[in-house]
Amino acid sequence: MAGDEAALAEAYRTWGGMVQSLARRVLGDAQDAEDVTQTVFLAAWRGRAGFRPERGALSAWLVGITRRKIVDALQARTRRADLVAAAGSLLVADGVHGGYGGHCGSDAQAVLDRIVVSQSLAELSEPQRTVLTLSFFEDLTQTQIAQVTGWPLGTVKSHARRGLQRLGHCLESA
Repeated sequence: MAGDEAALAEAYRTWGGMVQSLARRVLGDAQDAEDVTQTVFLAAWRGRAGFRPERGALSAWLVGITRRKIVDALQARTRRADLVAAAGSLLVADGVHGGYGGHCGSDAQAVLDRIVVSQSLAELSEPQRTVLTLSFFEDLTQTQIAQVTGWPLGTVKSHARRGLQRLGHCLESA
């Protein structure tokens, strides 16, 4: 697999079934197994310079990549399950009961959004979190925030700007 796309296609034809079978056996889901298979061959293509035939067969190298991608998929599944459980407990705690004709999907999305924003706010410095909380949740202007906190207006503006930038980076990576 020196970089030739035809070699990648040949490797996929030869070993794709093995990779997908291994992934399906561990994950128990055909769609997840297909996703892992694509990820494995994408990783193989990107990491093709790391393949050393003298260290082992191509199939063994692909199995190693497959094992790591299966672990990644299982970890992602666990994170999703934890997030859904947290969202479900918040839905119950908030008294939100979505019936078949209700807006459960949008309520659930709102809860998930709150969880993500709360986690991202927790990563900000205390002054940044204070300014953004007062601004967005208490609907205060920056001048009012300066009066409430006793900070100079320029300091409030700086905390707001840096806090929004950092919050944006946190939310992008969430």
